[in-house]
Amino acid sequence: MRDLNSDDADLNQQLLAWYDHNARAMPWRVSPADRAAGVVPDPYRIWLSEVMLQQTTVAAVTDYFQRFTRRWPTVADLAAAEDADVMGEWAGLGYYARARNLLKCARVVANDLEGVFPGSYEALLKLPGIGPYTAAAVASIAFDQVETVLDGNVERVMARLHDVHAPLPGVKSELKAHAAALTPTQRPGDYAQAVMDLGATLCTPKNPACGICPWRAPCLARVAGTATELPKKTPKQPKPTRLGIVYLARSASGDWLLERRPDKGLLGGMLGWPGSDWNEAPSPKAPFEADWQDLGAEVRHTFTHFHLILRVMLAELPPEFTAQEGQEILPRHDFRPTDLPTVMRKAFDLWKGQTDLLTASQQ
Repeated sequence: MRDLNSDDADLNQQLLAWYDHNARAMPWRVSPADRAAGVVPDPYRIWLSEVMLQQTTVAAVTDYFQRFTRRWPTVADLAAAEDADVMGEWAGLGYYARARNLLKCARVVANDLEGVFPGSYEALLKLPGIGPYTAAAVASIAFDQVETVLDGNVERVMARLHDVHAPLPGVKSELKAHAAALTPTQRPGDYAQAVMDLGATLCTPKNPACGICPWRAPCLARVAGTATELPKKTPKQPKPTRLGIVYLARSASGDWLLERRPDKGLLGGMLGWPGSDWNEAPSPKAPFEADWQDLGAEVRHTFTHFHLILRVMLAELPPEFTAQEGQEILPRHDFRPTDLPTVMRKAFDLWKGQTDLLTASQQ
């Protein structure tokens, strides 16, 4: 491994010069030109984008971010929002604990910190839902603090720049040390975004564009011909498959029976269909006695740690039915499938697809 410390200043300048001309346009980002003109990033928008971007992509997040900031343009607006409204807008982004922590954090900032995000890594780390990566990203990008921002893109760039062959996640601390050594004291926020952009646009997992990379010359993996092999990762264990049952009940007038899932656990706090537990042999748990009909189609969904297969059961909601604790009957005009988490929306889509086919066959 070659020591690049003597060349750090040159590397920083090369990357920042590249970023000044190639920075990706994002709705939460202040461009290099605007930053140079004195425009200051909004910590609320930076924090919101970083929470949304965890475990997903810029393309997937952009529309969600724009909807959130139109509806709740400030942290005080978000703090005052109804939990159900925020969870509904979040539906489809996944990792729903992030949405619950988003509200907790917004309320702490709005109510305890007079609506002002703290500017240091240490203070940010004390807020609900903010871990080391998010604290470093917000401190760096929003407040121009010298913090090491290490996401998957940066890990890949560092592994290739230094030709590191030890696998992730065990080598993460070494890659962070390399990233820290390169983080400059001048324009650290722009630098953090530049190295992430480099990984996202040129130093990509497959077919990296080494020929036009600003770090082409010092990149040890390019010289060794190992760039496409890096970073190496410890093989993942196969994901288990769990089974479950969901029950779709609709009244004659089109109202739906839904239940609010417990705050803790998968899909915590989200509205969804009543259902069984999820395991190798789920126990039926219908919300009421009825002649439940099997839809004859399965929902298949993959979570971080397991695959899920759900049977879909259908019945008409009795006119005299009274919602139990945790349940609610949502009137037809208030029901929006987009408010459901993805796995629950898949069940609705299956039902709607079969209903549409049946209607078409009867015409």
